[in-house]
Amino acid sequence: MFVVDYHLPHLLALAWFVVCWVGYTYYASRKGRDTPCLASVLHLYREDWMRRLLLRDNRIADASVIGNLERNASFFASSTLIILAGILTVLGSSDRALTLLADLPFAQPASRQMSEFKLLCLAVVFVYAFFTFSWCMRQYNFAAVLIGSAPMIGERHVTELERKAFAERAAKVISLAANEFNFGLRAYYFGMSLLAWFISPWFFMLVAAGVVFILYHREFHSDVLSVMVLTQTPEPPKEKAE
Repeated sequence: MFVVDYHLPHLLALAWFVVCWVGYTYYASRKGRDTPCLASVLHLYREDWMRRLLLRDNRIADASVIGNLERNASFFASSTLIILAGILTVLGSSDRALTLLADLPFAQPASRQMSEFKLLCLAVVFVYAFFTFSWCMRQYNFAAVLIGSAPMIGERHVTELERKAFAERAAKVISLAANEFNFGLRAYYFGMSLLAWFISPWFFMLVAAGVVFILYHREFHSDVLSVMVLTQTPEPPKEKAE
């Protein structure tokens, strides 16, 4: 009975963490279909980018942008491997880790099995992050190939309908890669909230809810989103009175 009472708050906290992560991902995906958000607005900009790309003979700058985006994903993928190595190192010296965790302020005492379980959950989160970032890198590679195969201005056998279809297809591939990058960053956010679990399961639940609030505000109510959806035109200058 004591074991059940001891593990119940931790199991509830883990279940709440999964609900927050999966639930917000589903909610953001559904809400973004009919509500302006960073993902939907940026997709429109990517479509404009691809349409303008077809009007240029020189696509070096476009390829450079794709390369920079891919390097960002590569950086996070490499950083994730370093984090995983650190977690595995801590798992290999769990006795010293328990001593360190016990010295944390306001930290509740935990058994060795529970501490190792928390570290394993943290490792799972960053394994997921690595897979998303690596898949993001591959999709940016696909986007680079699409840009390389973009029809040139002087190709008369390419119809306007085919050009429009290419712009939509290329923008969709880039948006898919960006979504994977967003999923990886989201894993980092929730992975940081897992650190609160080592202090208290109730504090962990509070931090996980806070992460959801931060993500929601940034994706649906941030200042940068307001700027990107701004469609008002500047007022014409008033004539000076004679």
